[in-house]
Amino acid sequence: MTISAFIAGGIVVWLWVQSNFDWREYQSRAYVTGIGVHGALKDNAIPPRGVRFEVLSEQDQTLATTGDFQQITGAPHAAQETNIPISADTANPQTDAPLTLVILSPDLVYRVADLSVEEGQTAAIKTGNVFRLLASYCSDPLVLARFGEAPWMRIDGASVWGCDAAPYDRRLLAALLAAIVIAILMTISLNLSSDFTLFATQLRNRRRVGGPASYDIKGPQELQDIVASVNAYLETERAQLEGRAAVLSGVSHDLGTPATRLRLRAALIKDQVLRGKLEADIDSMTDMIESVLTYTRAEMNVENPRKISLTALLGAVVSNYEDMGHAVSLQPAKDVIVKGGSSVFMSRQGQTVMVGEREVTIMGRPISLERALTNLIDNALKYGRRATVSLETDAETATIVVEDEGADNLAVDIEALMAPFQRGDNTKTIKGYGLGLTIVATIASLHGGSLIFEDTTKGVAARLQIRRG
Repeated sequence: MTISAFIAGGIVVWLWVQSNFDWREYQSRAYVTGIGVHGALKDNAIPPRGVRFEVLSEQDQTLATTGDFQQITGAPHAAQETNIPISADTANPQTDAPLTLVILSPDLVYRVADLSVEEGQTAAIKTGNVFRLLASYCSDPLVLARFGEAPWMRIDGASVWGCDAAPYDRRLLAALLAAIVIAILMTISLNLSSDFTLFATQLRNRRRVGGPASYDIKGPQELQDIVASVNAYLETERAQLEGRAAVLSGVSHDLGTPATRLRLRAALIKDQVLRGKLEADIDSMTDMIESVLTYTRAEMNVENPRKISLTALLGAVVSNYEDMGHAVSLQPAKDVIVKGGSSVFMSRQGQTVMVGEREVTIMGRPISLERALTNLIDNALKYGRRATVSLETDAETATIVVEDEGADNLAVDIEALMAPFQRGDNTKTIKGYGLGLTIVATIASLHGGSLIFEDTTKGVAARLQIRRG
């Protein structure tokens, strides 16, 4: 790209410089011709090369003398008239006379103010500047001249200052080429940047949307090296998780047989108190292993996301608890006011109301979300008198709120218990292993969200926020 940019830049500069040089040479030639025209008119001599003098007819002489130039034979239709009087040189007042130039153009009135006027300029130089001005525009005008009291002359110099004599202006081509080159380079640069940005986005959302096991190695060499390193890391991480799950699954399976034997042998113990304690220890051991396996499965992200109705999921889970007689209720969703974007055509933002009783669909993992909701409801029932479930949504996120009632915990204390195997001081008499909130937080992270707690007037509310897309 750098070499191509330098080559293209060199071509653009050459086109621009060459075009400027051609135009300066073209205008200089017209300037020199103008000086020669003044001398030829003054001395009644042969005009310069490329210029032809023609005396007007008697009728045209009369029209020119009376100033009716537009009626002269050969004058452009609806011509624009430019009169330029050039005074005689003061150094030779006896031999010089004023020169009157009349330019009839079909397109424009020439800007006489653009002529350079310097102190000490001769009439010949002024005439040369006029003809340089003629060469600055493509108009093919009719030029009439009268030196002193001599007859009016038609000056034909199209081969010197006409449109066909003008050089090809490559500056527009150079500007267009420069714009194309800049656009190509910017496009390539932005594409390179977008490759990195796209990969970063895919990697960031990999766990949430069920990303691939490995990513295609494409793009610039730097990105290919990064993707190769990430693929190697993901493979190592996946192998570690699979190994951990295999070990735990194997331990769970291997412990099943001795646990069954212990349960059978415990049934033979006549002491009911001792038998109950042994059976409780066996249940605690198997439940602990099953909790660890559940956490590992959630961490491994084995369930593929799909489009589900979050409203129906919450209703089904709450209904199951209500059927079992638990104090769990589902609050109806509230109406949401959505503000529209600002517009140059309106002084204020519009807004619309999203009705609360509507179906909320998301891309998620239904089994994982059901497990997370169940854990939150179970915690609310364990440490409070009831659980109230509600749903808050906007265009990008959906938040499941589970609020308990009468709990003695504070939100800041509960957030400290989201690490694995962390339990509060008031949970020693309550069955559990400190993995419930850890599993919920992991599931929230898999859905691009988070789990936070906040104090309410009734107790503590758990807010499980997930992204809808």
